[in-house]
Amino acid sequence: MASKPQFRVVELFAGVGGFHLGLARSGWEIVWSNQWEPSTKAQHASECYTQRFPEVQHVCEDIAKVLADATADDIPNHELLVGGFPCQDYSVAKPLSQAAGIQGKKGVLWWSIYDMLELKRPPFVLLENVDRLLKSPADQRGRDFAIILSCLAQLGYVAEWRVVNAADYGFPQRRRRVFLYAHRLDHCGFQWRPLRRLYVDGVMARALPVSRAGTRAAIDAECEELSAPDFELDPNPYEVSETFGLDRKTTPFMNAGVMLEGRVWTRTVTPNSRRKKVTLGDIVKRTETVPTHFYIAEDKIERWTYLKGAKAEPRVDKKTGHEYRYSEGGMAFPDPLDKPARTILTGEGGSSASRFKHVIRDPRNGRLRRLTPEELEDLNGFPRGWTANGMSDGRRAFMMGNALVVGVVELIGRAIRQEARACLAEDRERDARQAGTDT
Repeated sequence: MASKPQFRVVELFAGVGGFHLGLARSGWEIVWSNQWEPSTKAQHASECYTQRFPEVQHVCEDIAKVLADATADDIPNHELLVGGFPCQDYSVAKPLSQAAGIQGKKGVLWWSIYDMLELKRPPFVLLENVDRLLKSPADQRGRDFAIILSCLAQLGYVAEWRVVNAADYGFPQRRRRVFLYAHRLDHCGFQWRPLRRLYVDGVMARALPVSRAGTRAAIDAECEELSAPDFELDPNPYEVSETFGLDRKTTPFMNAGVMLEGRVWTRTVTPNSRRKKVTLGDIVKRTETVPTHFYIAEDKIERWTYLKGAKAEPRVDKKTGHEYRYSEGGMAFPDPLDKPARTILTGEGGSSASRFKHVIRDPRNGRLRRLTPEELEDLNGFPRGWTANGMSDGRRAFMMGNALVVGVVELIGRAIRQEARACLAEDRERDARQAGTDT
């Protein structure tokens, strides 16, 4: 009898555990994780992670150095590799024809993901990034995402992606992120039908439904034959790095898409969720007490009002002395409680006035105040007090600015687990049949 499928996860760039929480809630087991912040001696995120998940084998070292000396036996076997990595310049430094193979810029974390995929060959991958990834860099629109897709194709993976605004699926924050799911071609990936994946039966379509109006004819036609791709990527990531996007002023990547053996289908999709909407006010109502220093003093309100307001004024460049006209639109002040919150940024903490920090009118006393760390945690789907051990309020806010919405990961994790259960069971049954034939 074939063995029962396992659902083990290795987590890169783990932060304070948002991926872990969402995946654990959807039935996955995290067996190994890595978190290391190069710009600071204190490793607050890693310490928070190990406090919350002491059972996980956790490594707080530069992942590039960890993998440089690692063998396949050094990293536990796993079915799913996950990670949220920064949007950087992913350009390829050397062509495939050179002995060293693909090399990217030093310190760019995508290449550590690439190295892990080469080393362990997990059947499933889930990555998260800012949606800017789909259109960077400015002089080669879409090149960086094209490099990633080309690398995945070269490694034998098919992929699908979706730009997700968490508020569109009932969560209390308007946080837009791109989620990229990849699936090894030899683990049922050959069964993919691109448009059906994108609109109907893909991981993203099942986790985060979209409107299928006007697509039925195309999907039905695809049942007989694959639809023509929108474009194809060069199979050599170095060539992609050198040439992709040079003839374009805008990115070709829409907010959803599928990549199959270097062929790309991409569409603009519309969320179609029936989940109940949760607002900033719903989160604030859960707060029982607010420390005094979160309230804005009367003599500071004018400064906050100016920063939040519309401007059209002359300014002088401090370096050149050049005078120019500066303008920007106004922002809601205070933030409305009957809508989802704006995106939490890393600079949310601290008492100094800022254009981008949230300010609400406290429904209990009518006073203006900033959001507490517990409210910021709640907006991302973390339990309140998650980052409380040993971190300042400002650092806790920074962690939430870097975090993801846990509930979105949970929805995607469930859909991947459903797919993994079917594919891994099929693989084991095939192996068992093959073993019986060999004997």
